[in-house]
Amino acid sequence: MSFTHLDEHGHARMVDVTEKQPTIRSATAQGLVRCHAGVVAALRDGTTPKGDVLAVARIAGVQGAKRTAELIPLAHIIGVHGATVDLDVVDEGVAITATVRTADRTGVEMEALTAVSVAALTVIDMVKGMDKTVEIANVQLVRKTGGKSGEWVR
Repeated sequence: MSFTHLDEHGHARMVDVTEKQPTIRSATAQGLVRCHAGVVAALRDGTTPKGDVLAVARIAGVQGAKRTAELIPLAHIIGVHGATVDLDVVDEGVAITATVRTADRTGVEMEALTAVSVAALTVIDMVKGMDKTVEIANVQLVRKTGGKSGEWVR
């Protein structure tokens, strides 16, 4: 069995995608920041001490998508041509959905997952003073389109 990210000596390498043709691709990921009811209430009525948690986390998520190749060692540097990060306050905490799009040689699954993760970490950073038990849960890819494997839905 051969592994795409290992050379013949077992050393890590970035897969060469030079010969691949750019195609339109997208990926959507989701996650949840669980927090106690007091934080949920403060998020709903806009009284969190650090300000607009959702706005800051949204921007952080987009920034995370654009910087994925700097964080994930073997991820390709690709053009992030579109990124949306949606945060919804739900009874359990903050539900996060990120969709990233590109017209490039490789997919944007890692960018979507990174966007959700960075947005979630930002929520935690902004509410941790209110709730030390806050946690990230269920970060997962839920959909991808484009590329050789086509469409996939969880």
